[in-house]
Amino acid sequence: MLASLKTWWATPLAGIVGALLASAAHWPLPWIIGSMLAVIFIRCCGWLIAEIPNGRKSGQWIIATSIGLHFTQPVLAQIVSHFPMMLAAAFLTLVLALAGIACMRRQGMDLTTAYFAFMPANFAEMIQLGLRYRADTSQIAAAHSIRLVLIVLTVPPAMLLLVHLPPGAIQPHPAAEWPWLAPMLAGGIVAALLWKRLGLPNPWMFGPMALCAGVTAVFDLRTALPVELSHYGQLMIGCALGSFFDRGFFRRSPLYLCKVVLFTFLMIACTFLFAWGFGWLSGMPVLSLALGMMPGSSTEMYLTAEALQLGAGMVTAMQIMRLVVVMLCAEPVLRRWLAWSGGRETPVTHEDKD
Repeated sequence: MLASLKTWWATPLAGIVGALLASAAHWPLPWIIGSMLAVIFIRCCGWLIAEIPNGRKSGQWIIATSIGLHFTQPVLAQIVSHFPMMLAAAFLTLVLALAGIACMRRQGMDLTTAYFAFMPANFAEMIQLGLRYRADTSQIAAAHSIRLVLIVLTVPPAMLLLVHLPPGAIQPHPAAEWPWLAPMLAGGIVAALLWKRLGLPNPWMFGPMALCAGVTAVFDLRTALPVELSHYGQLMIGCALGSFFDRGFFRRSPLYLCKVVLFTFLMIACTFLFAWGFGWLSGMPVLSLALGMMPGSSTEMYLTAEALQLGAGMVTAMQIMRLVVVMLCAEPVLRRWLAWSGGRETPVTHEDKD
């Protein structure tokens, strides 16, 4: 334990300093962006401070609880009424990603590596699928890391510029009601462990969020986490994202990293364009649709929507819909693509063996 502490004791300190500097500079989402950039800077300077043990999990648990508290009965009613549009948007994001993957394959990339590297889904699951299909997992991890960081660095500031919130327009959070929050926080840990035991994806995000969303909807609660807890969750996630990078990361395959950057910016631009189209057809706010369709982490998109009052519940529901559609379709689509292209034989899976 002491040996491990030596590698990460400075990580939260660096993250806090970065977050405070970002707050002083009035950056959007300072506790996640500032901490992430501070950790990246220190690691690129040669001091390889490590990720905080279980830090990302605890951050996801806190943020997932906060997300769940947005699913009040009016929000659920709005989600149900817009369900067909949300499903169409999720499939459109998948089609857009497939078009980009086809372009990357034309640039000489291996199909399976390009497929799992540029599929807009949780990168832990994409790496696991990449291992099964003998893809280059280092390139998959690099692509998803760059995608997440670029979206975190560009989308919230762009939204802040587009929203033009006047001073004092941010509404105060509802009061924290600890008789409800305390059992939901504790129950979130249990839900995450059960989610993991069942083999479901992203347990520390989806487990607590599902529990809190259910309780909030059933009892139509109007409560929120204290802002200090939200800052802690953002700090842990920001430090975890920053720990993916060092000088060696940027020196490896610079041409490939440039392709990832170009792909990510094209996805962001196309997402805004399609969101404008869906907004024109449905009458929904374009920026909320853009955040819901954005191929980034649902955590950061939720935090941006919450900070700018862009319908955090709807944005989160769209992000979940996107992840579900991608996770359900990713492997079947790849199998058909490999068969159509005469690619290598599909590897044996655990289900095949049974």
